[in-house]
Order: sequence, then structure tokens, then C-alpha cells
Amino acid sequence: MSVTVRGRLLLWGGAAFVVALDQLVKSWVVRHLLAYSPVDWIPQLAPVFSFTFVKNTGVAFGLFPQLGGLFTVFSAVVIVGIFIFQQVIAGTDFWLHGALGLVAGGALGNLLDRLTRGYVVDFIDVNFWPFHEWPVFNLADSAIVVGVVILLLDAFLVPAKGAVTDART
Repeated sequence: MSVTVRGRLLLWGGAAFVVALDQLVKSWVVRHLLAYSPVDWIPQLAPVFSFTFVKNTGVAFGLFPQLGGLFTVFSAVVIVGIFIFQQVIAGTDFWLHGALGLVAGGALGNLLDRLTRGYVVDFIDVNFWPFHEWPVFNLADSAIVVGVVILLLDAFLVPAKGAVTDART
């Protein structure tokens, strides 16, 4: 199997895994939790960590609820952009493919919510310093953040292939 095929499988397989897990958990949350009522299933972590079903019409972490329609379009553009970009990065490292898979899967998971429900299902509620009063979020948001962090680390910490290093240092 070529490097290109493995990279694409990692990207789109990772995206499919994120979407499947995200939608499965969100479906369970919608069926079993009351909206806006925190649930502490792990008493030792209460009130630091709770599950709170929130209907988010904004972007990640509940920001800009009045612009939900714009973020529906933006999510679709990001997914199409990743699809196009993956053609360019065919032979690059697996970190890049994996990170883009996380971002694409997270964007697609939230896009599916917007298209099918009219809002994004958020449910992870953390309340500890420095995240006291942190907005409720979901697995798709987490995948996007982790993917972007990996992309940034890959871009700034991994030396470019074929880069010339200064032998004097």
C-alpha cells in the first residue's frame, strides 16, 4: 500500500471514526439527558466535571449564537478545503493526515448536527481553574482543537523535510 493511500486512509478513516463516535454519543445525550440540567455521574469529580446537555446554535464552545447559519457554511467550506488540500499533501507525514482527519471529523460531526437538528449538541462541562465558567463542548469540538494543536506542533516543531541546517551551531 502506497504512502499516499495510507495517508488518505488515516485522514478519512480518522474523520469517519470521529464522526461516528461523536454522533453516537450525541444521540445518546439527546435521548437520555434533560437540556441544561447538569448530571454528575462521577461523584468524585462533581462539580469539576459534569455532563450538561446544551443546544448550541453558535460556533465551538457556544460562541456567537446569532451566527449559526454562517458557521454551517464555514464548516462545509473547511471540509471541502481539507478534501482539496489532501490532494496536495499526498506523501507527507502521518501526523498531518491524522490531524486533518480530526479537524474534518469534528467539523463534519458539528455540521451534521446543524443540518439535522438545527443546533449542535454540547455536553462536556468542566469547571476548574483556569476553566471555571468554560463553555460546554462536545467530542467534535475536542477533535478539532486537538487536530489544530497537532497541526501547529507539526508546523513549528518538526523540521521541514530537506531543510538545510546550519552546521556551525
